Amino acid sequence: MSSCVIIGAQWGDEGKGKVVDLFTEGADWVVRFQGGNNAGHTLVVREGDVSRTTVLHLIPSGILHPGKRCLIASGVVVDVDVLLGEMSALQERGVGMTPERLMLCQDAHVILPIHKALDLAREERRGESKIGTTGRGIGPCYEDRAARRGVRLRDLVDEDALRARLEQVLPERNAVLAWLGADEMPLEPMVEKYLRLGEQIQPFLTDSRATLAAARARGDHLLFEGAQGVLLDVGHGTYPFVTSSHTISGGACTGAGVPPSSLDRVVGITKAYATRVGGGPFPTELHDDMGQYLRDRGHEYGSTTGRPRRCGWLDLPALRYAHLLNGFDALAITKLDVLTGLDEVKVCVAWEIDGVRYDVGVADCAQQLRATPIYETLPGWELPIEDVQRLDELPRAARALLDFVEEGSGVPVDLVSVGPRRDQTVVLREPFGG
Repeated sequence: MSSCVIIGAQWGDEGKGKVVDLFTEGADWVVRFQGGNNAGHTLVVREGDVSRTTVLHLIPSGILHPGKRCLIASGVVVDVDVLLGEMSALQERGVGMTPERLMLCQDAHVILPIHKALDLAREERRGESKIGTTGRGIGPCYEDRAARRGVRLRDLVDEDALRARLEQVLPERNAVLAWLGADEMPLEPMVEKYLRLGEQIQPFLTDSRATLAAARARGDHLLFEGAQGVLLDVGHGTYPFVTSSHTISGGACTGAGVPPSSLDRVVGITKAYATRVGGGPFPTELHDDMGQYLRDRGHEYGSTTGRPRRCGWLDLPALRYAHLLNGFDALAITKLDVLTGLDEVKVCVAWEIDGVRYDVGVADCAQQLRATPIYETLPGWELPIEDVQRLDELPRAARALLDFVEEGSGVPVDLVSVGPRRDQTVVLREPFGG
């Protein structure tokens, strides 16, 4: 076993950062393969008697482990200001930021100020039909990438290339900004700024494909870290309420530049309930006191935007659909502790759409909006579980819920998170056979 892909199995925010942080123990490399700083991974690590929280938006979660190598691959879109800010904050707390520890694919695309301006202006123009974008410029940057006019990290260290790219992209983008009623952006200040930023990141640039090929040849263990979740995939999610990249396991190949044959294991992360941020259908969403209870108890507010997350019961049809797309070898279930104290716990086992039962979810928004969840009710538990270290220490009802999810999804559970800290975890099987 030499590689493992970590995928969000819901709508994102499943706790991938903590799981990646834990699985990094057995890895040599942690590779971020898609998305941008619209994702936030929150890590809570105990240092002595103090728990320290770290939120990362671009740098892979494995950076907190000494001796591990982290790589931002070409499938990621990079806000260089945010990246350098994260690097500086990590350095201040003693985390080494060297080209041996952090590498940036030279072909990753750059999020420019004009991308963020477009993102915000478009959302404002949509009015009540907003998609729910974070306004970080991720979508417009991926648009320029697909249109073959994007600026890449390699361009920031070549003035002629940078100027040529910006001269190509700015006129059209400024015309759109003007149509949207926003201010246009001049060329020269952008050239000057990004050449300065290029000087700072130049030592970290690499050809990630060659770097990862050499790592695989040595037999290094590679951990691929995704952002967002399966149901936000641009091609297979609840379009148009999706992100702008491929969030499924196959995205690790295209985003990092590795062959499918190199992926040995896929782990899906799911909460013991469900959440979603932004617009779009959410069949099990709770608009009552229980929804607010889950939001408050689970601290369900976005680590990137602070927006309150929509909350609902765990959705097995959606999870089965995620398994269909990714081929999960295992599940990691997070935030089981949030359900402690409830008299009963519900799990959606099927959808009913226009009188037809669906055991496996469908991505079509119109159908999902008409879906009525069919629930099974399981008993809750009162005993706190935050200090549980073994599966047999869990209350019987908590263990029964895990068994129900395992049987209902057809995927074994390899990890259970019972609290936010790194040490509040029950690991049943290690991803690299440890």
